[in-house]
Amino acid sequence: MDLMPLFVQALPFAFASGVNLYATVAVIGISARLGLFSLPAQFHGFDNAWVIGIALTFFVIEFFADKVPWVDSIWDAIHTFVRPAGGAMVAMAAVGHVPPSAEALAAVLGGSVAMTTHLTKAGTRAVVNTSPEPFTNWTLSFGEDIFVIALTWVAVHHPFVAAAVSLVLLVGIGFAASILLKAVRRRFGSKTAPA
Repeated sequence: MDLMPLFVQALPFAFASGVNLYATVAVIGISARLGLFSLPAQFHGFDNAWVIGIALTFFVIEFFADKVPWVDSIWDAIHTFVRPAGGAMVAMAAVGHVPPSAEALAAVLGGSVAMTTHLTKAGTRAVVNTSPEPFTNWTLSFGEDIFVIALTWVAVHHPFVAAAVSLVLLVGIGFAASILLKAVRRRFGSKTAPA
């Protein structure tokens, strides 16, 4: 089984789904519906009017919920199960008709990547919400929306570029998480160390 096409096709869609599942699905569906690109066979369900309508409705709800401090954190908490599951489903659709083992691998990769980006988004938002001014939250939210729409569009037209961007960002997330974990261990380790 060749893992490279699986990785290239599934990774960027899963990454975007973890940040904003509804924008990801809506961009795929609307682009296909407007004829901006020919939808690969595995994505044909995304151009359905009901799928687009539901994705857009939830995108609008998320758009406004994301701009209100603490409401965004509640929304993110609810989506702790939705985004990874959605990321797994979008990743499975991205790989198309493949053997069951590759489909299962796409689901695991998609769910894991979407969970990683979701937790990064939710954690960042929780930190930003401690700021008394709302502008940081709004800027971050608009940036996320633009990023997800752009990454999804690039993933459809230039999958290798989108996969490379997603991989670089995942490595950055992992690096930042390791630094944070070391800082937390130092902080709490110094308090519990014997005198």
